[in-house]
Amino acid sequence: MNSQQHQRALVYKSLWYAGPWVLAAGVILIGANLRASITSVGPLIGLIKDSLHISNTLSGLVTTLPLLAFALLSPFVANLSRRFGSSRVIFAALLLLTAGIVVRSTLGVTALFIGTAMLGLAIAVCNVLLPSLIKEEFPRNSGLMTGVYSVAMNVVAATASGLSIPLALNGGMGWRGALGIWSIMGVIGILLWIPQLLKARKTVSKAAISARTVNVYKSSLAWKVTLFMGLQSALFYVPAAWFPEMMSGQGMDSETAGWMLSVLQFSQMPFTFIVPIWAARLKDQRILVLIMAALYFIGLGGFLLGATQWSVVWVICIGIAGGFAFPLVMMFFNLRTRTPQQAAELSGMAQSFGYLLAATGPTLFGYLHDATQGWTIPLLLLLCLSVVLMFTGLGAAKKRYVGGEVDDQAAI
Repeated sequence: MNSQQHQRALVYKSLWYAGPWVLAAGVILIGANLRASITSVGPLIGLIKDSLHISNTLSGLVTTLPLLAFALLSPFVANLSRRFGSSRVIFAALLLLTAGIVVRSTLGVTALFIGTAMLGLAIAVCNVLLPSLIKEEFPRNSGLMTGVYSVAMNVVAATASGLSIPLALNGGMGWRGALGIWSIMGVIGILLWIPQLLKARKTVSKAAISARTVNVYKSSLAWKVTLFMGLQSALFYVPAAWFPEMMSGQGMDSETAGWMLSVLQFSQMPFTFIVPIWAARLKDQRILVLIMAALYFIGLGGFLLGATQWSVVWVICIGIAGGFAFPLVMMFFNLRTRTPQQAAELSGMAQSFGYLLAATGPTLFGYLHDATQGWTIPLLLLLCLSVVLMFTGLGAAKKRYVGGEVDDQAAI
């Protein structure tokens, strides 16, 4: 290769992996991978139980295991990023995610739980690093980028939950094939992230390195964000795991119940895009928290009253509430910190303790259903969680910073 050809090759290589549009596309693909492997399980719970002969409590653990993995790994992700670089850590996570989906879908009960734990660890890495990455690489458009990748998450998650039963039954793939097919999305994410891997640079800014260290564990504001993270996660993962089963028990056919979970997901989408942009422009986000809480009260209250003919309305209300809650907590990681490194530390703390709290949700919901042979007590639990979510959200939404003077005074 002569010098001119070599220089041309370098130009093409630079255009391929150095542009911010490639990074943005990579972020979107990561977002697309974060929920499909979880939401595809809910509609298939009945088939998995019958095939593997496991209880409601144990099948609830299929959804709970990723949350436990989030809790265990999240505190260490920021350190991994500092040591190996965000690009490499995220790439390794995408490999682990894809492998976990394959393992979960191929063998018996043991592989089901091992594969689920693998993909949970992988998702934990991406969950923690994405807010910090956005704050670092897109400081002026953090709301927009948060909205874009949140929409990608929900589009794919809704598609996964809606297609699970048709793929398993009508497509003749069984529950294993209906879960395993989402490994294709993981492969696409891996290929699209290779350009970022080639850059081999750590996504930690000089400003973040030189900034004063903040102990997020001593911050009252950080704990409010953490509790908000855990409660909103529980209010997502419990419906994802159990609402199709609940609505089937109320007389709805299984395919329609699976698509109702898709309705929940699709109803979130406009708001997962709009809310972070709105949040970035407001002085504080308390009005958004109040709107979110009202929607949860309406949706969960409707199911509690037993008005099943309005199930689609209650599902939409809960979906829109989730469309407020998730991007709000993602924005709190950016809006309540001063540097990308602080955002990573807060994200790691919130997702560790928050998901540990959320991990009890699906299993406890299944246990309460087994114990009471009904859905009233489990739904009352969700309604109580939504009340606590509102109060913690109002505290987290005030304009202040983790480690700042106002936060220090509030902690006294």
